[in-house]
Order: sequence, then structure tokens, then C-alpha cells
Amino acid sequence: MQSLGKENHSFVSEFILLGFSSESQVRIALFSFFLLLYLIILLGNGLIITLIYMDSHLHTPMYFFLSILSLVDMSYVTTTMPQMLINMVCPKKTISWGACVAQMFIFLVLGIAECVLYAIMAYDRYVAICFPLHYPLLMGRSICIKMVTGCWAISIAGALIYTVFTMRLPYCGPHKINHFFCEVPAVLKLACADTSFNDHLDFILGFTLLLVPFSLILVSYVCIFASILRIHSSHGRLKSFSTCASHITVVIMFYGPAMIMYMRPGSWYDPKRDKKLALFYNVVSAFLNPIIYSLRNKDVKGAFLNVFGNRRASQ
Repeated sequence: MQSLGKENHSFVSEFILLGFSSESQVRIALFSFFLLLYLIILLGNGLIITLIYMDSHLHTPMYFFLSILSLVDMSYVTTTMPQMLINMVCPKKTISWGACVAQMFIFLVLGIAECVLYAIMAYDRYVAICFPLHYPLLMGRSICIKMVTGCWAISIAGALIYTVFTMRLPYCGPHKINHFFCEVPAVLKLACADTSFNDHLDFILGFTLLLVPFSLILVSYVCIFASILRIHSSHGRLKSFSTCASHITVVIMFYGPAMIMYMRPGSWYDPKRDKKLALFYNVVSAFLNPIIYSLRNKDVKGAFLNVFGNRRASQ
């Protein structure tokens, strides 16, 4: 495998990321839009992390997982968007072979972590609503930490498999990636070797890392909704539905495009569509997460008023 890696490097030492458009006016408009979007994502998710850290009322498993999700989202977009923004204003759109490998691996680690985190958060809501009396026991601090540790272990293992089996192939040109970052499907199209094994492997990994967590989320919410319907109080039912609505919205937006991207045959590759799909589960979901969780969540809005209201009062 080492010799293959060296051979790859001798064929292609760098790639060119084609990005979105070659027209200068379009690039400038896109640069302004995505720069603003990137700053809003960092600000919004950073604010959620700060509120959860500073307000003791939010020191619960649900918000612990939400803070991890916000941290993952900030890192997730930082893996791709700075490179994309630089390529929009610089004539040289190259990325070295090593940087491409690193970007692919980190992107996959964070993407898989987000998949698993959504499943963990669904389980947390399932226990809270269906077994409220057992919640402190089933979702204790040590169990939450073990869940997050397991999440990162699965993410690193999955990302390693994806990256190693993608970058071990010979890439002998053309070395232009029709994407805004080094994503597996786009890079595989440049391989000058049979990629049928990679197609099968990617489907198996997609099934394991996307479809299995998504199925667990669906089962959790079926049980949650069945439990909610048994609540006699209409106010109680509404409150429980509201608690879960934000999570369901984010899950659908994230898993849908990701499953289309990573579980379809390689012959269905469409660079224009793939770039839009990647934006959806990489950028759009990270942008909407803090908006959905803050605007639909009284605890987060209350924490914002407590933290910043107390600061203003003290001044």
C-alpha cells in the first residue's frame, strides 16, 4: 500500500478545484455571500456553545450534545469554506495532494460524527419523553461521555476507510476536481483505474454510517410520537412536539442529501448537482442549526437573556 501511495504522489502532486463559476462577477458575488454565511455560522454556533457553557440551567445531556453538535458544525464548515473562499478570489485554485487527503479525512470525520450525534440526540429525546423517571439514570454524565467517545471512534474509523481506499488509487490526470473541496465522489472520478470496488465499499459504508443511524432516529421518533399522543393535556402534547420538531427538521435536511451523495452508484455522478447537495449538508444545515434550536427553544432564549441581561445589569 505504501508503494501505491508513492506512485499516486508521483503521478499527481496537486489538484485543481474548479469550484462554482469561472466568471469574475459571479465569483465576487458568491464570495461575498459565502463569507457572510460563514461568519454567521461561526457566530451562531459559537453563541450556542457560550450560552450552554455559561448558563447552569443548560447543563443537561440534551444541551451537552447540542454543544458538541455546534462545535462539529463550526469545524465542519471551516474544513471547506475558507478554501472555497480563497479559490474564489485567487487565480491559483490548486490544493496539494497531502492537503487534499487531510481535507477529505477531516471532512469525513466531522460528517460521520454529525450523523452519529443526531442518532444520539434522538435517543436522548426518546428516553426523556418515554422514560422520564429513568432519564437521570439512563443518561448520566459518564454515559453521555461514553456515547460521545464512541461517536468519535466510529467517525475516525469510518473516515480512515473512506480516505485510504480513495487515495490509494492511481491519479494520473486530468487533475481537475469539479467541486469546491476534496470530496470522495468527485475525487474518484479522476482515478485512472477501476473504481467498482470503491462504489461497493462506499455503499456499504453509507448503509452503515448513514442508513443505520437514520433508521434508529426514525424508530426513536415513532416511539416518541406514540408516547406524545397518550398525553391527555393538549398543552403537554404541543410542548413535546415542539421539543422534537427542530431535531426532525435538521435530520431530514442533513441525511437526505448525504444519502443521495454517498449511497448512489458512481455512474449517477453529476458535478453540478453534487456541489449543491454538498452545500446543503455541509453549509446549510450548519447555518440553520443555531437558528432552529434558538428560535424554537425557550431554554436557549432564556439563557441568552440571563447571560447578556445580567451583564448589562452589572454594567
